Amino acid sequence: MIPRCSGNEKAISDYLVDFAKSKKLEVEQDDAQNILIKKPATPGYEKTPTVILQGHMDMVCDKKKSAKHDFKKDPIELRVKGDMLYAKDTTLGADDGIAIAYVLALLDSNTIPHPPLRVLITTEEEVGLNGASALDPKYLEGDMLINMDCEEEGVLFSSCAGGIRVKHCIPAKWENPEKNCISNLISIRGLKGGHSGVEIDKGRGNSNKLMGRFLNDLLQEVEYCISEINGGVKMNAIPQEADVTILIDPCDESKLAAEVDE
Repeated sequence: MIPRCSGNEKAISDYLVDFAKSKKLEVEQDDAQNILIKKPATPGYEKTPTVILQGHMDMVCDKKKSAKHDFKKDPIELRVKGDMLYAKDTTLGADDGIAIAYVLALLDSNTIPHPPLRVLITTEEEVGLNGASALDPKYLEGDMLINMDCEEEGVLFSSCAGGIRVKHCIPAKWENPEKNCISNLISIRGLKGGHSGVEIDKGRGNSNKLMGRFLNDLLQEVEYCISEINGGVKMNAIPQEADVTILIDPCDESKLAAEVDE
């Protein structure tokens, strides 16, 4: 699989261009690396409405903290379990790799009847629809458009919810710790994570929320200072890991251990 994190889509974009040319199909690539491939209708469908099939080529690149995977150059390591395809310690990229797979199969086929097709694959969808925002209107010349970014096979949506990204800065008061303080690293691991849109209603744990609740409860038992705190990787992925380093008095170690175990 070709690495294709948002903002790093040049290789996959060029691959789609080469694929189209190998099939002798008309193809355009714009400055934002968006791709438009045109395929004439099969015999008997020449006068049917032109259909635009649209998806995006980028993916959410997230991984377990222990994974050594480099999304800039490493292909996704796949594993098969039954009839399911998974990635090892990283996101799979089915959002929206499934659209690319569908359209490539359709463009490659000589036996599937179809109307005049326009295949539009955009970039940087996962970070704000940047590729779509850069589109020349001529890329949307068709009678109907089907967005192929649904998560359920055989299901069509007539619209979708919006989203918002918020950056909030909280003033921090920095101070020097007491000399006799000891450092403790507390980590949350093993959560499922998932897409912040599709899995948000599944009741899955959010490592950032869980860490916040733990630290709030801990204040009732142990006085501490936060040295460092981190959680989550992507704005559109449910955080599945979090870490905090706190400084405590050595005499409170047993209390901290009891709270962690609880």
